[in-house]
Amino acid sequence: MFFILPRPRVRSTILNCPTLKVGALGTHNALGLAKAKRASFILASTSEAYGDPLVHPQKEDYWGNVNPIGPRGVYDEAKRFAEAMTMAYHRYHKIDTKILRIFNTYGPRMRLQDGRVVPAFISQALAGRPLTVFGNGSQTRSFCYVSDLIDGIFKLATSDFHEPVNLGNPREMTIKQFADEIIRITGTKSTIEYKPLPEDDPKVRQPDISRAKKILGWEPRVSFEEGITQTIKYFRESLKSD
Repeated sequence: MFFILPRPRVRSTILNCPTLKVGALGTHNALGLAKAKRASFILASTSEAYGDPLVHPQKEDYWGNVNPIGPRGVYDEAKRFAEAMTMAYHRYHKIDTKILRIFNTYGPRMRLQDGRVVPAFISQALAGRPLTVFGNGSQTRSFCYVSDLIDGIFKLATSDFHEPVNLGNPREMTIKQFADEIIRITGTKSTIEYKPLPEDDPKVRQPDISRAKKILGWEPRVSFEEGITQTIKYFRESLKSD
């Protein structure tokens, strides 16, 4: 039996006390249930555990650079606490636990108003509106297609490894490059609109997946062009039906 603790969506409008409670108290309750039922426990952690990293790309043995009292701290620190608690339950209560650090993931069935960059850019492009880029767009992200992530989660779930594992696509691109790609592939006439960069927004994000390759025999297989084309197709159909 497995329990997987879901990740709350990261949006500036929801980085508040409930976010902190889900990551901290929610993890504690779920671990207690796993202990009572003698179940395996999988923690869906996040690349946000690295904060605004000073090491690039990010490896699992990097401890991170997080502002604990910043506006993003409620999410980052909740997940870091969740990881610490998960390892404590593994060491003390002998629970079979796994920790996956999920990097930016995308694909069909994302919510239109999700607030993250992939649905935001695609929905703006398909509507012919300007794509909103925060800062100058030089910050980087690495986008992993959802089927690759699911494959990695399954392999980690059935492994005997208990320390954190990065799951993400190491193909790195700037947000400006990503916006340009969305404009190109959708064929929109949208322009790019720049707005101030939110506080503590990570400047770089790229997973080192050496551990996943070695321990799980896993690496992403879906190309960006293939994945983003399928995602855009889904959004077109969703907007038509709406």
